Amino acid sequence: MSAVPQSKIGAVLRVTSGNFLEQFDFFLFGFYATDIAGAFFPAGSEFASLMMTFAVFGAGFLMRPLGAVVLGTYIDKVGRRKGLIVTLAIMASGTVLIAFVPGFATIGWFAPILVLAGRLLQGFSAGAELGGVSVYLAELASAGHKGFYAAWQSASQQVSIMVAAALGFELNEHMESAALAAWGWRIPFLVGCAIIPLIFILRRSLRETDAYAQRQHHPTTREVAQTMRRNWRTVLGGMLLVSMTTTTFYLITVYTPTFGKTVLHLSARDSLLVTLLVAALTELMPLEVRVVGFALAYSLATAVFGGFTPAISTWLIAVSGDKAAPAYWLGVAAVCGFLAAWRQVKANPPSSTHPRMDARGAQRQQ
Repeated sequence: MSAVPQSKIGAVLRVTSGNFLEQFDFFLFGFYATDIAGAFFPAGSEFASLMMTFAVFGAGFLMRPLGAVVLGTYIDKVGRRKGLIVTLAIMASGTVLIAFVPGFATIGWFAPILVLAGRLLQGFSAGAELGGVSVYLAELASAGHKGFYAAWQSASQQVSIMVAAALGFELNEHMESAALAAWGWRIPFLVGCAIIPLIFILRRSLRETDAYAQRQHHPTTREVAQTMRRNWRTVLGGMLLVSMTTTTFYLITVYTPTFGKTVLHLSARDSLLVTLLVAALTELMPLEVRVVGFALAYSLATAVFGGFTPAISTWLIAVSGDKAAPAYWLGVAAVCGFLAAWRQVKANPPSSTHPRMDARGAQRQQ
C-alpha cells in the first residue's frame, strides 16, 4: 500500500476517534436515562422523572444550532484541525461534569442544574463536531470517494453506540441492580473521561486539509452570516432531508433501552442487548461556509426532530396508552424527509448537472 493511502487511513482513524468519544459521551445520557432520573430528577412518578430527564437530554440538542453557528464559523475561519480540538475540549468538560456531580440526595437542586450545564456544554460542542468531522473527511477524500470517506463519521457513531451498549450489558451482568442504579451507571462516563487524553493526542496530530489550506480567503463572521442568510433555503432543505434519519436514529439507539424497561418491562440486560444488535449533504453547502452550513442543517434537524424523540415518545405513550405511539412521531419525520427529498430531486433531476450555491448565493455548475 502506498504512503498516501496509509496517511489517509491514519487521518480517518484520528479524526473519527475523537468523534467516537464525543458521541460515546453524548449518548450515555440517553442509555442510562432511568438511572440518571433516579439520581438527579426525583419526582412523584416514574413518568415525571423520565420526562425531566429526557427534557434535559433534549436541552443539549437545543444548543446544537448555536454551537453549529458559533463553532462552525470558528472552524471555517481558523481551520478544521484547530476547531476540532476546541470541540473536543468542550465536550470533555461536559462529560467530566456529569460524571462527578453528586446526586440530588447530596446537594439538592444543584445536582440537576449542574447536570443541565454539562448537557448544554455537550450539545454546544456536538453542534459543530459532526459537521466538522464530516467536512474534514470529505475534503480529505480523493475524487469520486467523498461519500465513502464522509460515511466514516456515521460509522464511528454506530461503533460508539455499540461499545456503550456492550459496556452497559456487561455492567448489568456483573453488578446488582441496586448498585448499578446508585453508582454503577457512572462507570461508562468515567471510562469516557479516562480516554480523553488519548483522543487529544490523536486529534492534535491531525494535519490541515489541503482544501482549506489552499484557500486564499477565510470568511469573517459577518460574511458567514450574510452567506447563511442568502442560502437559508439550502440549510432548511438540509434539515428536512435528515429529519427522518435523526428521528429514527434517536428512537432506536437512545429511546430503545428506556422503552424496553419501562413499557415492555424487559430487564436492563435485554434492553441493552437489543440496542447492541441493532453523506451528500456536505456537497450542498458553499465551500467557504461548509462546516457551519452542514452543521447548522444537521443540528436543526436534531433539535427539532431527533433530540426530543425520547421525550415525545414517552409523552405519546402516556397520553394515548398505545405502546406503538412513537410510530406516529416517526411518521411525521418520514413525511418531512420525503417532501425534502422530492423537492431536491425535482429541482435537480439526475440527468442534469447538479448545481451548488456559491458564496454569493448564486448557482454555478460544478
